[in-house]
Amino acid sequence: MSARHLLAAPSGDEFQAPGTEIFDWGPLWHGAPAWVTKPTLIVTLSVIIVVGFFWAAFNKPKLVPRGVQNVGEVGYLFVRDQIARPMIGKEGDKWMPFLISTFFFILIMNWMGVVPVMQLPAPSHIAFPIVLALFVYAIMWFLSIKHQGFIGWFKNMMFPPGLPKPLYVILAPIEFLSNIILRPFTHAVRLFANMFAGHLLIAFFASVAWWFLAEKLTVLGAGVGLIGFLMTIVMTAFEIFVQALQAFIFTLLAASYIGGALHPDH
Repeated sequence: MSARHLLAAPSGDEFQAPGTEIFDWGPLWHGAPAWVTKPTLIVTLSVIIVVGFFWAAFNKPKLVPRGVQNVGEVGYLFVRDQIARPMIGKEGDKWMPFLISTFFFILIMNWMGVVPVMQLPAPSHIAFPIVLALFVYAIMWFLSIKHQGFIGWFKNMMFPPGLPKPLYVILAPIEFLSNIILRPFTHAVRLFANMFAGHLLIAFFASVAWWFLAEKLTVLGAGVGLIGFLMTIVMTAFEIFVQALQAFIFTLLAASYIGGALHPDH
């Protein structure tokens, strides 16, 4: 039996896999402004959650941490020891407010994709990763020009010392393209593509499970529906890991760009 026949319901209706329409959200209610959508609501809630969490953790810190403060300190130490100091060095602690805010903001936005009712990672809309990446890009430009000078920055970037001069003919344009043109694009798309693809996969398997187990139950379809149900659970667990990983990678790259601007010799 072909996959096409297996995906057909007894009535002749065929299973329709979810597409990009699952990312299209209009205003939350009739008459609401066009920008008041589910993605913007998720971003707003993420900001409130992050601010509320750190306020609760560090508003009145105790010498011996407990409860929310304990969790907050673990998060702080993780970002400091795994991102800030390795990528920036001794000056990394100065950038902790920005880095820890970026990490937890992206993490909460990503995890909204597996929260009931929300069920949408905001970075699956390309506009949000682009804004974050451009903000990091602007910081990189500012710090690079401030610490190296405009000419010095481009010289250090395109003509690193110690290489054979003929090699610069190839290396210089590659470094310019990579650091000036492609860097904000790849920084944003990496986060967007993972959130977009992960959400689409979960929606697909959940739709398979619902269709064959609830809507069009047949003997053969029950097996397909059960596989869809199990894969939904597996993909959700995997997506939680990927969502945390992408928050880490985005923040790690941001720290590496800041470190490169501050310490071009490294």
